[in-house]
Amino acid sequence: MPARRVARILVDSPLPQLDRLFDYAIPDQLAAEAVPGVRVKVPLRSAGRVVEGYLVEMGVDDPADRPLSDVEVVVSPVCVLPERLYRLARAVADRAAGGAGDILRLAVPKRMVRAEKAWLAADPPLAPVVSDAARARAQAVLAAYPGLEEGITTDARLALDAPPRTAHLADGPVVGEWAIVLAAGAVASLTEGRSAVIVVPDYRDQEQVLAALASFDIGDAVVRVDARQSGPERYGGYLRILAKAPCVVVGSRSAVYAPAHRVGLVALWDDGDTLLSEPLSPGVHARDAALVRQELEGTALLFAGHTRTTDVQRLVEAGWVRDLAAARRVSPRVILSATREGESRGSRVPSAAFAAAREALQTGPVLVQVARPGFAPTLVCAECRSPARCRHCGGPLRAHRRGAVPECAWCGRAAHGWTCASCGSDRVRMASSGSERTADELGRAFPGTRIIISDGAHPLTRVEARPALVVATRGAEPIADDGYRAVLLLDGDRMLQSDDLRIGESCLRWWSNAAALAAPGAPVHLVGVTGPVARALATWSQPAYARSELAERAPLKMPPTVRIAALEGTAAEVDAALTAVRSAVTDLAVDDVLGPVPVEETHTVRALVRFAYAQGRVVTAALRGAVVTAALRTRRPAKGRPPGPRNTLKVRVDVLDPEL
Repeated sequence: MPARRVARILVDSPLPQLDRLFDYAIPDQLAAEAVPGVRVKVPLRSAGRVVEGYLVEMGVDDPADRPLSDVEVVVSPVCVLPERLYRLARAVADRAAGGAGDILRLAVPKRMVRAEKAWLAADPPLAPVVSDAARARAQAVLAAYPGLEEGITTDARLALDAPPRTAHLADGPVVGEWAIVLAAGAVASLTEGRSAVIVVPDYRDQEQVLAALASFDIGDAVVRVDARQSGPERYGGYLRILAKAPCVVVGSRSAVYAPAHRVGLVALWDDGDTLLSEPLSPGVHARDAALVRQELEGTALLFAGHTRTTDVQRLVEAGWVRDLAAARRVSPRVILSATREGESRGSRVPSAAFAAAREALQTGPVLVQVARPGFAPTLVCAECRSPARCRHCGGPLRAHRRGAVPECAWCGRAAHGWTCASCGSDRVRMASSGSERTADELGRAFPGTRIIISDGAHPLTRVEARPALVVATRGAEPIADDGYRAVLLLDGDRMLQSDDLRIGESCLRWWSNAAALAAPGAPVHLVGVTGPVARALATWSQPAYARSELAERAPLKMPPTVRIAALEGTAAEVDAALTAVRSAVTDLAVDDVLGPVPVEETHTVRALVRFAYAQGRVVTAALRGAVVTAALRTRRPAKGRPPGPRNTLKVRVDVLDPEL
């Protein structure tokens, strides 16, 4: 009896027990269409329904061995899952104790029939041609960083301290010079006939990189990937990425999985930004996915930023990533501004910073960075200073303008007739100043001056070079033509009081990114902050601060010196998972398992497991096995039998510090 062709299918399902390849027979009528990488529909016996999936690989099987269900239909002839993408998704999922299907849902967009038909009807794209002028300009940009061009061409892992300044593009907008450096690296990769993937936190950074790439004039080789695109646009861009022609992919965190042709460079900008951390299961940070991809595909890997995260610094100290420095060091003029003798200690803007702003407004815009948006983000009782809370839901009260009735930040109800639960007072006091209240105060201090607000509710990406006070929340600072004539960093002491184990690192990143927008020689005033973070900003020695933070974390076994997994579920499920981990890792110390402890307002418990990077493969495999075991206990019961306990076991590896 002749052998039959077998398709190994990954079904698109969130169930952990289905996270493996299933064998299906290929009927004769689908033999020509069923090739690796296509979308298919297959029957799922356990569920009694037809589900979608991906044909991952082909095999040959003896028909007498076992009965196999047939593939129902080939959804599309386009191979949307190349073998390199499946290998990456499988490796990333295994590292995070997750499922490959969860990764592929982030990497592969939904099928859009019209976009697919248009793509199939069009001629395939040609390989981009990099002109001699573009190649020479890219080499000139990269020459300012000894070893950068060589590292890109030799597939090295690099960490670059980006230049803290802006630059004018020829007949184009003003962008951060870091965007030009990354664009030059992408052009160098294209010159060798290889693709490049540039991953940035948000649309502001993406627009800068796209503008920088446009200045090199590399034609239509640039592909955008972000959540602002429509479904057809994103799917059409994905089909372009799959083509056998090099391209440059620029996008947000999911772009790190882009299966471009012969990738030569993967670059991450500002990897400390929380936007690069994926909130969906299995919650893999773009930095970790890029590291896995570099190891699998042998690409060049570049981490760039105005600051250095402790995660990248750990890789540098381990010799896994090479540190790069500019041939000529450039740093902003940072001034630690404090209240002088005779000034009120509660003064938000000391006299030195106030005078610098007044002088700078004569020639151009001034940037004022604040901690929070709104008018008064938090209110307290005017008598006892207890936080003002909503009587309905317990949420914090806030005010949108002076004299307005307070509103709840959670449920939005107006707090008419509010009284303090502690002392009975009916008066509230503003405990903090948001962007709108700061703009109101500065408007009175600088009469006749334009006031511009940039925050989540009033997003701006660019301001003119005319005099203006630009009040922006952290991360929402627009770029000023010719740079800001002065930068005031307010609320620094309040930012440092956040309940975050990495708040010093985060504050240094926020302040450094704002300081990089200053014009050459313009003063940058950090108000009311002293200590190691302030000194690191003033001396522009962010890598040294990362080294000191890493040294302090090592004896305490805090990330990133170790990896941490969080387990949450019923007591029996968590105990079973911890038992599996202890069986797999015999040298796990007693203090490496924290908990389990009850979770408030639920019937679950939570535990943390600390483990070394060398133990990662064993620990994550044990945790994934525990998740699958817990899921199998929730199978649909036989008719007439009561249902079993519901699966609640959740595992998150490499938990972010704010969640800890």
